[in-house]
Amino acid sequence: MRTCLVVDDSSVIRKVARRILEGLDFQIVEAEDGEKALEVCKRAMPDAVLLDWNMPVMDGYEFLGNLRRMPGGDQPKVVFCTTENDVAHIARALHAGANEYIMKPFDRDIVTAKFQEVGLI
Repeated sequence: MRTCLVVDDSSVIRKVARRILEGLDFQIVEAEDGEKALEVCKRAMPDAVLLDWNMPVMDGYEFLGNLRRMPGGDQPKVVFCTTENDVAHIARALHAGANEYIMKPFDRDIVTAKFQEVGLI
């Protein structure tokens, strides 16, 4: 079964994402910040990461840079999930190694479409 790491400081967002992604046959692992997410990746690299931008301890941008430098860290498909909708933020995320992005709030149709675009479903 494919795994998806959901990284967001909001437990509500993690719960919504879990429900959607489990419906798409993903096994879910959660982390509330980038530092905890890196610990998860060191134990077992996920197939996908749904990643929040703004978080305490380590934000999504810093996490993504660290992930991509890890052995095997180039493999997971990373979908940034953010309220930031300006072109500069999106370009920065994609340049850092994100495969795609979605805007909050999101729903099942949006997540399904983005995960299809990056070849996860």
